[in-house]
Amino acid sequence: MPHPASPPRVNRRRAPRPRLPQRLRATLAAACLVLLACSPMAVRAALPLAVDGQPLPSLAPMLERVTPAVVNISASAATQAAGAARTPGSMRQNVGSGVIVDAAQGNILTNHHVVRGAASIRVSLQDGRSFNATVVGSDPDTDLAVLRIPAQNLQALTLSDSSDLRVGDFVVAIGDPYGLGQSASSGIVSALDRSSLRAAGYQNFIQTDASINPGNSGGALVNLNGDLVGINTMIYTPSGGNVGIGFAIPSNLAGEVMRQLLQHGQVQRGGLGLDTLDITPRNARQLGLAPGSTGVVVARVADGSPAQKAGIQARDQILSIDGKAIGSSAQLRNAEGLLPVGRQVRLGLSRAGAKTEVLLRIEPEQSERLHAGALDARLTGVELSEVGRAQRLQGNDGVAVSATFPERGPVAARLQRGDIVIGVNQRPVSKLADLRDLLAGAGSQPLVLTLLRGRATYTLVVN
Repeated sequence: MPHPASPPRVNRRRAPRPRLPQRLRATLAAACLVLLACSPMAVRAALPLAVDGQPLPSLAPMLERVTPAVVNISASAATQAAGAARTPGSMRQNVGSGVIVDAAQGNILTNHHVVRGAASIRVSLQDGRSFNATVVGSDPDTDLAVLRIPAQNLQALTLSDSSDLRVGDFVVAIGDPYGLGQSASSGIVSALDRSSLRAAGYQNFIQTDASINPGNSGGALVNLNGDLVGINTMIYTPSGGNVGIGFAIPSNLAGEVMRQLLQHGQVQRGGLGLDTLDITPRNARQLGLAPGSTGVVVARVADGSPAQKAGIQARDQILSIDGKAIGSSAQLRNAEGLLPVGRQVRLGLSRAGAKTEVLLRIEPEQSERLHAGALDARLTGVELSEVGRAQRLQGNDGVAVSATFPERGPVAARLQRGDIVIGVNQRPVSKLADLRDLLAGAGSQPLVLTLLRGRATYTLVVN
């Protein structure tokens, strides 16, 4: 049976709708937006004032207790070119933050780099008062300093046990970024035990994504209870601004450094008496180590040192210190420098493939002097030493010029006994080891020495 034929298609076109004038269309669109913003749906999307009868959590009560203990610091230092006449008004100013940790004594924790070489330091409190501060002690190797102000009715923060921190814990950074005034930013602990972040110093940083910006240095990193867990110190940034990678000194380390600065005016550090090398495929073959060896190998053991007393030998591999794995010489020096004098440590070793452990005690560092001409012939006639206690009490670090013999070279004729070398070619110098490394890498290029002489900063170009 044949299917009926399909009915013929008819093309029907809708009549065009009349277009509204443009101004009228814009008015209606704006009206729709207003209605949408006022609709019940928009109200339901807003944050509720309470959940199950409980108000939403807020950091405001904690911050009201904590922020009076965080201060603004303004440090001024004179600057001057070497050989130039001193001119009034040539001052360098650093701005940072600090944390009151002892209300009765007026003690404030901050960063060493905030007050380094300062001729005057002014501390401003949240309540509007301001005071001149003195440096109780300063430690460039951990970038910490203790200041004191003659003030009453202060509020202090309690140092928490930073070893309780875990990655993921919430924290709040408080300080004075860019000199805008006190502010707070929140985040989490992103990582712990960060090191190898800069050329000099001992490091054991808390990493956080709480915003830390210039001016926050020396400010507080607190937990949600308002306890001090760290001192904000530095950021990693390719652009100069915050990218969510900030670093703070743990409160346990800050507390130990502060204790020594209050007792001695400086941190008494010791050593194990080891010179070490990072293991590479090339030196592993030369040292007769097993293929694929990594880590650290002992190059030299100092006579009479704790390492020699413990029986450590050249070519021993260092595997760990107090159970913590050691993967590089820098990591070993960092761990060694953070341990107090007199502390007994357990060193894990491998000798000829056999693993063992030895116990040894950190002993005080020995004062060292050297002739700078042995490092670079252009510095002939200059004797250098570590900065003394008196200078460290003033917040200065670097390498001291302990003697000059002007007849032996032009640089010696321009330097003076008591000058402090704080930089070479725009790189900081905190101790003799830094100067050795920088001069070794300079070759024959001109040297730009940054010096402290009294309270003024000089530069000296050596061709």
